Amino acid sequence: MTEVSAAPTTSASLTPHQIWVRIRGLLLALLILVAAGIALASVRSGDQHGRLDPRSADRYGSRAVAELLKDRGVSVRVVTTLDEAMARTGPETTLLVASPNLLTPRQQNELRATTEHSAGRTVLLAAGPPSVGTLVPGVRAESSGPVATRTPQCSLPAARNAGSSETGGFRYASAVLDTIACFPIDGLPTLLLIEQGAGDTVLLGSPDLLYNDRLDNQGNASLALQLLGSRPHLVWYLPSPPDTSATAGTGADNGDSSDGSDGAHDDRSFADLIPQGWLWGTLQLALAAVLAAIWRARRLGPLVTERLPVAIRASESAEGRARLYRRANARDRAADSLRAATRTRIAPLIGVSPRDAHSAAKLLPAVSARLSATDNDLQALLFGPAPSDDTALVHLADQLDTLEREVRTS
Repeated sequence: MTEVSAAPTTSASLTPHQIWVRIRGLLLALLILVAAGIALASVRSGDQHGRLDPRSADRYGSRAVAELLKDRGVSVRVVTTLDEAMARTGPETTLLVASPNLLTPRQQNELRATTEHSAGRTVLLAAGPPSVGTLVPGVRAESSGPVATRTPQCSLPAARNAGSSETGGFRYASAVLDTIACFPIDGLPTLLLIEQGAGDTVLLGSPDLLYNDRLDNQGNASLALQLLGSRPHLVWYLPSPPDTSATAGTGADNGDSSDGSDGAHDDRSFADLIPQGWLWGTLQLALAAVLAAIWRARRLGPLVTERLPVAIRASESAEGRARLYRRANARDRAADSLRAATRTRIAPLIGVSPRDAHSAAKLLPAVSARLSATDNDLQALLFGPAPSDDTALVHLADQLDTLEREVRTS
């Protein structure tokens, strides 16, 4: 049987223009996505600047509450290292920790050892699962709730005097007896005061009421001033990456640790270190990928026979069907169609009934006897696997034409 060599280029090969037409929509969508991301990052680049910083006048800063405290005679000092924060704790001091979840387990142990006997007040803002169990033993943080205006529903004078305030965030469940729970969500408080001898610790599920743009809402200012102004001195601790105490040990490392854990060991998982926004973004991308896969995995429905309203030349119909196959990369269907048509045409020529034209057991021996070809070659040609690319598909079509021509002339 004569072999027909494949040409380096074929009519089924994609031209550069066709490739551009196929990918330009994807490139445009990618460009829009990148531009939108850059624009959003530019617009919101200042949102996180100075967050909870008493020196910042931005919307998420806390300069307003700091100035009000100063007017009431409370000194406000900003510190950015744990050593400074611990050095200034005492019975006349309120220590505010702006982001306790950023502290390493070593820092959390040192801070707890210093504050539990200081007789002062410690205020922890939005302390979640990574920190609350170490900083306040016996208390655990539950899933966060939305920030909204809520009533105190407790006996804490500061909360009752402030009245309705904007609270929310983490909810706290406590096994400690000396606690006062306020502003509950589904039965769990978002503000929890734990008494520790002469001092106390305040857990505030969300820091929103301290922001400049929210301080004048409801009873936010009153609650903030009473929680932070109960002592004449306020130490505002903003944990920072350059703090050497996060990696280097201090005197507390040689002392007794209540949980017996090594200070260098970080119990937080990788997921705890990922910002919440990234997790939501990953979930959205995964959902988009699933939807795109479903869209791309769609299949053509069954063929429906109907009378065409106009006469279409056979060559145009064949070309249109070929273009559909190529657009869907359906080389398997195209190869099956070519092989089935060839088997149907050569079967009557070699004495095989049309009913058995697609039976390899009956068709191949008859073709082999007519052409003196091996069954293996004919099996691969008439019943073989789908071509791997468009060039192989064109080569298969040429071989089928050659086979049919040889059957007719033999």
